[in-house]
Order: sequence, then structure tokens, then C-alpha cells
Amino acid sequence: MGLLNGEPAPKPGASMEEMDMSAQDGLELRSLVTEDGWLKLSLVAAPIPEPGPDEVVVEVQATPINPSDLGLLTGSADVATATAQGSGAQAVLTARIPPERMPVMAARVGQSLPVGNEGAGKVVSAGASPQAQALLGKTVAILGGAMYARFRKIRAEDCLILPADATAADGASCFVNPLTTLGMIGTMKADGHTAIVHTAAASNLGQMLNRLCIADGIGLVNVVRSPAQAEILTKDGAQHVVDTSAASFKNDLRVALAATGATLVFDAIGGGRLVSDILASMEIVANASGAAYNRYGSTTFKQAYIYGALDLRPTELIRSFGFSWSVGGWLLTPFLLKAGPEETERLRQRVVTELKTTFASRYARTIPLTAVLDPDTLREFSRRATGEKYLIDPSLGG
Repeated sequence: MGLLNGEPAPKPGASMEEMDMSAQDGLELRSLVTEDGWLKLSLVAAPIPEPGPDEVVVEVQATPINPSDLGLLTGSADVATATAQGSGAQAVLTARIPPERMPVMAARVGQSLPVGNEGAGKVVSAGASPQAQALLGKTVAILGGAMYARFRKIRAEDCLILPADATAADGASCFVNPLTTLGMIGTMKADGHTAIVHTAAASNLGQMLNRLCIADGIGLVNVVRSPAQAEILTKDGAQHVVDTSAASFKNDLRVALAATGATLVFDAIGGGRLVSDILASMEIVANASGAAYNRYGSTTFKQAYIYGALDLRPTELIRSFGFSWSVGGWLLTPFLLKAGPEETERLRQRVVTELKTTFASRYARTIPLTAVLDPDTLREFSRRATGEKYLIDPSLGG
């Protein structure tokens, strides 16, 4: 048994020399926030876990760095201050957390936390149950946290068997982004909307959503921030792409809203006035329909869900969109819990079927676990730049 089975982690920041050297078959990345305002990232030794009867052990071969992973990996640290002591698996990276950001980190002070939501790899050992044994030697995708590690123990029923022609890299991102896009469509239908506005639309997730909406015949307004990002989506068949950097942005947005009838926005940005501008444009389009004047605004209900925080500034709402509106948060896990196990499994199987088409992911670089502890590499993937998504392969040396 080891770290993945609930045993205490080595003391935070301990060097590999201070750990049990016999335990180096497994390494796990840990993130720690100290009471005096420092982020510390390090690799800790972890013996390869033994599976229970209904469990398997996966050698992790591919695990993405998603924005949701960065929230735990770097927290509120200023990555510009990152430095490292030591090298390779012995390195410890530290970065300063600005004092004004420490209150939001209070709940995790002193805890050495594993990182990584999802990934894929080969099942190298299995418990005695038929379900577990059937997975031995298979390449599977898993979602369960603690994925930035060489090995991960998990229940057999939580594994998603990848197609025979799929690699671990193909399946590394087949949970968070694909299920999020399917969850957005499911939410749209449940809330009674017929089309969607999506911001940060040139991201890996945004490209998936565009392909999904094209396949399912759903109207989609893609909001991007540069001509280069607009070109990415246009080449992928997007019909409505609007660029916030263009002087004509608001007019272009209204034209796209009128064409699609979109009254629902999923916003990955969070801060600033973009959500407000979109709601205001929806109101202008609704009022242009010729309905009688109403001092309280149109009766068209407009919904904005904020599901990301690429901009950490406050969300500003300029009240120019009547009274028939709502702004709230949206997360994948509550959606899946509400959908139930049968619907969730149906969505998972659709992802597998369309893994290399609708739900394909693209990566700029593949790096070993040790590279996460390099300050320059950390700063690169922390920029969350479009087209620069990173993939970790814990089986790589270096």
C-alpha cells in the first residue's frame, strides 16, 4: 500500500534522499501552500499500489494540464516569482502567493495535495474480480484526481476502455472537456434554449463544442479575441465567429445572435464586462423583434453561466438588459450528478465513439513529470494560451 491508498505523504518539501529510496518505483506530484505564503511543488516517492479485488493499477502515460488543474497546481501563486532548488525528481519549485490572495487559500494551507483530474494509460495489475481482470493490459482513460503520477489505483468500473487504435494521448482528455461540451448541450435543452454563445471559443474545449454543435445541428456563436483564433474555428467549419478585438464586435455579435436565436451563454472568462455585453446584445436583438415596448425590458429570458476564470477581475454587469435574465455558475460534476449514472454512461460512450473526431484534442508539447518543476515550463503552460495545451507523460524519464 502507498500514497494512493491513503497513507500519509512524506513531509512537504522533503528531498528524495530523505524518503524511502525503495519507494521510487512510483512518483506523485504534490502541491503545498505554506502558512507564510509560499506555493511549493515537488515529487514524492510512492510505492506502486496493490489493487483490491475490484480495482486496477494504471501506469499513467498521458495526463493533460487543464485550466481546472492549474487551479490546484498553482493556486493563487504569482508564477512570475517561481524558482527551483535541485534538479530532476529532486527539484522543489517555490512561488510567492501575494498576501491579498492568501485568504482564498486558507482552507488548503499545510496540505500536500495530489494534482491532475484525468488521464490515460495501461492497466498493469488487476484485482481478482472478473471485471478487473478483463482490463489487464488494456489502455484505459480514467477520471479520479491524483493523475500527475506514474501509477494510479482506481476502481475497475471507473475505467473507460479506449478503442484498439487509440493511444493514451488520444484518450487523455476524454472526460473533462468532452463531457463539459455535452453537459452544455444538455443544460441548453433542459433550460429551454435552442442555441449557445461560447467565449474563449478557440480553446480545445471550444473547438470540441464547435464540432459537436455542427454534428448535432445546434446554433453556436463562437466568441474569440483575435483574428488568428477566428481563423482556427472558421477552418473547422464554424458558421458564426465574432472577434472581441474587432471594432465591429458588438454589431457582429448582434447579427450572429439574430441568426441563431441564442439566449444562453457559457463564459470561460469570468472577469470584466464580456458577459454583460453579450446579455445586452441579446436584449437588443429581442427588442428588435417588433414586440410592444415594455418599461421592464423584453420578456425573452437570457441566461449566462460562468464556468471558468481566465480573467480574475470582478465580473461587471452594466444593467442594460431588462429584468428577464440570470447569471450563475456552472460546473460539470453537478450536471453529471443531476443527469444520473445511465445518462452519464451514455455520454461517456459517445465520447469513445467520436474520440478521434468530434472530441479530438491537440497538444503543443508533451513533457515528463519533472518538467512541471521547471520554472520556465511552469510559466509557459500557466499562460493558458490558445494552441499551447500541454500533456504530461509520467512514464517519460528526465
